[in-house]
Amino acid sequence: MYLFPKFLINQQIINSQSLLRMNKIILLLLFFPIVSFGQNPKIKDFKITILSTMLSDTHIGEWGFSALIEADGQRILFDTGSREQTVLQNAKELNINLDGIDNVFLSHNHKDHTGGLITLRESHPNSFSNAHIGEGIFYSRPNSSGIEHYILSKKNTLEALGINFITHTNPSQVLPGLWTTGQVPRKYDEKNWSELSEMIDSNGNKVEDIIPEDQSLFFDTHNGIVLISGCGHAGIINTLDYVSKIIPNRPIYKIIGGFHLLKLKMDKLEWTAKEMEKFGVKYFVGAHCTGLNSTYSIRDFMNLSSKNALVGSVGTYITKSGIFPGYME
Repeated sequence: MYLFPKFLINQQIINSQSLLRMNKIILLLLFFPIVSFGQNPKIKDFKITILSTMLSDTHIGEWGFSALIEADGQRILFDTGSREQTVLQNAKELNINLDGIDNVFLSHNHKDHTGGLITLRESHPNSFSNAHIGEGIFYSRPNSSGIEHYILSKKNTLEALGINFITHTNPSQVLPGLWTTGQVPRKYDEKNWSELSEMIDSNGNKVEDIIPEDQSLFFDTHNGIVLISGCGHAGIINTLDYVSKIIPNRPIYKIIGGFHLLKLKMDKLEWTAKEMEKFGVKYFVGAHCTGLNSTYSIRDFMNLSSKNALVGSVGTYITKSGIFPGYME
């Protein structure tokens, strides 16, 4: 079924300008699929619980990240932590049942976000059958000894366990109302990655490893958009900017996860905070690689209280009602 009248495809009356306009319309429809076709159901109820990060009280803390996202009866595990047992043990202690979770979302290739996947699948053979990944996660990244990075070296094992990898390059719906950014354009020079690492790209060229697969997950609610990030290697402001183009004219009011602000100088933190304000951020949970001091600095620059911005720890959760600390504020 064609969207355009037949006269628009008559070669005798189409000039170069009308073709250009048509191409622009098509590109806009492709780039804004959520807005153009009204396929963006708002999530009514949600809960995001951190299952892996550095800080913890009685649970297992580690350099890693994982969070369980529950939205209108749907569940998806965002990243899997670093060590094999962390997410399993913390979920058990928090009385969270991991059975029946079909989908897992991997923000990028690093082991501190993918290390628990094998054990999770083995211990829950009816769960975690679909792994949503960004284009580039399986690019070759051998170290000086020729050993590949964790997720690539374990790819065959994971597939043998029945895990189906679903690759995303562009924004797409993972579950009804839950969206991945896909690869995030690097508009601002945030460079939240090691400039010393290299990878082999899809053309077989050795290039700087900018972690091109880095993706975040987001969903819209009545009050605004909620964003979950693993490390934010694409840059927190780049990610916010991209999401604001996917769903324009909506505040991104709650963000949670790792944002790689740990080593930022104070002037860059202030710039980051001011940019976050422009996108409508009112609630901020900085976990994993965000850093304690950086989280508190962002909170101060944005004039937020501890009820609206805090350091994420194991058990911290966020709902439409607010943020509930797991260990510290």
